[in-house]
Amino acid sequence: MKFPMLNIDGSKTNSIEVSDKLLKTKINYKLIKSVIDWQLNHAKPRTAKTKQRNQITGSTKKIIAQKGSGGARHASKKAPIFVGGGIAHGPKGAVYKIKKMNKKVRKLAIAHSLSKKNLEKKLYFLADVKNEIKKTKEFNKFLLKNNLSNVLIISDDESLKNINRSARNIKNLKLIKDKGINIYDLFRYKNIIITSSSLKKIQERILNEKD
Repeated sequence: MKFPMLNIDGSKTNSIEVSDKLLKTKINYKLIKSVIDWQLNHAKPRTAKTKQRNQITGSTKKIIAQKGSGGARHASKKAPIFVGGGIAHGPKGAVYKIKKMNKKVRKLAIAHSLSKKNLEKKLYFLADVKNEIKKTKEFNKFLLKNNLSNVLIISDDESLKNINRSARNIKNLKLIKDKGINIYDLFRYKNIIITSSSLKKIQERILNEKD
């Protein structure tokens, strides 16, 4: 399947061949949602942790006599009702287990997501950027000319280096390397741009069942 390629300077470029297995897959929304949920849960730090009664350092000596004080019975100052004592039912840090997700399933979900973007006509391919673009104005001109906003650019190392300076301050635009392609970003952004070199790497990685 052939697609036209965009060029930063607006000149004509050759078309690019893309595998139907990557962009013509029957979309499974349930699969996509499960991988998005997995990725979001995997990204949560959940580092909050409080000390419980048995984790507080200090004496275990009774603070008052068991009987005869006229008040309630108390053991040590480690009890949650005292200042400096343990916290009752507080967060315990990362004690939960993150559900594992099969690598083949994650790859399949990316193919389904790219197929969805292609179906919506929100997927574009960009010729590798060989020269550095220093001005944001120049890169903005390219986006406006192609009516592009809310963009995720998936780039090879060289192109990323050449456009990073001009694109990094543009609102609602994110640059990632091809090896960092993920399903959450594919859904978060309206338009997806993939450079020609990164496309080859993505195809090799996604369609290679042995990897």
